[in-house]
Amino acid sequence: TDKGSDDILAFAFSPSGGYFALTDDSKRLILFQTKPSWECLSVRFVNRRCTSLVITAAEDKIFVADKSGDVYSYSITEPKADGKLELGHVSLLMDVALSADDQYILTADRDEKIRVSLTKAPYLIVSYCMGHREFVSKILVIPNCPDLLLSASGDSTLRLWQYKSGEEVHCCQLSTICGPQANKPDQKYTVSRITYCCQGGYVAILCDSIPTVYIFQLDATAQQLLYKQQISLKHKGWDIAFQEMGDLWILQEDKEAPLLMYRACDGQWKAVTDDKGLQKMSKYIQDNWTVFEG
Repeated sequence: TDKGSDDILAFAFSPSGGYFALTDDSKRLILFQTKPSWECLSVRFVNRRCTSLVITAAEDKIFVADKSGDVYSYSITEPKADGKLELGHVSLLMDVALSADDQYILTADRDEKIRVSLTKAPYLIVSYCMGHREFVSKILVIPNCPDLLLSASGDSTLRLWQYKSGEEVHCCQLSTICGPQANKPDQKYTVSRITYCCQGGYVAILCDSIPTVYIFQLDATAQQLLYKQQISLKHKGWDIAFQEMGDLWILQEDKEAPLLMYRACDGQWKAVTDDKGLQKMSKYIQDNWTVFEG
C-alpha cells in the first residue's frame, strides 16, 4: 500500500450514530463502534484512495466509492472480512448515497452522471439522472421525502430528481440566486457540503472558496427549493451540519471562533452565542486546533 500522511478522505456515521467509519490516504478503512463507548472494531485496507462512503440503514455494511470509479462493500457484522466489488463507473466517483430503505444505491461521477442501481443486485441499473453539465459533487436522498434526490454540481446548480425514473423535477441556478460577486463576476458555485433538516425541510449548502452558507427550504408538494437566506462568514467554512432539532452548526477556519450556531427564529436564521454545548465544543476545538489546522 502507498504510505500517505493519514489525512482523512471520507467519513460517515451510521443512521443511529452507533458506528463511525473513515478512510484515509494510506488506504485504510477504519470502523469504530461509538456506543456505549468508542471502540475500534477493525482496520482494513481498500484498493484505491476513496472519495466517499455511506453506511446502510440496517447498519450491516459500508459502501465505499473510490477514485477508479468502483464501489466496494465491507461488512460491519464481520468487521475483519474483505471488501466485495459491487459496481463500477468508467470515471472517478464523487459521491455515493443510499435510499432510506437501503433498496437503492446511488452513485455520482465526474462525467455528469448519477446512476441508480438496486443495492442487492447493483448490476441492475434502475435509471440514470442526466442533466448536469459538469461533475456531480454531492448527492442526497431526502430523508423524509424518500423518492426525491438532491444533487449539486460544478455547473453551479442544485437539482431535484424523481430518481427511480430519472426525471428532473427542479433546477436551481445558484449563480442567479446568490448573485455575481463584484470582484468575481464569473464565480462558480461548486457545492462541497450539503446538510438537510427534516424539521422544516431546510437545506444548507457550502461552496468551494466562498465564505457563505446558503439556506433553502424544500417545498415537497411542489418539489421545489425555495431560497431563504445566506449567512456570511468572516473565514473559510470547513463544514456544516443540522442538529436533529434544527440548529445549524458551522465549522470555520478561525481559532477564536471555530464554531458558529444558528437557529431559526421568525423565519430568519440568527446567531446563537449563549449555548453551553456550543461553548464546550468550541473550547475543545481550540484546545486541539493543530489537528483541525492540519
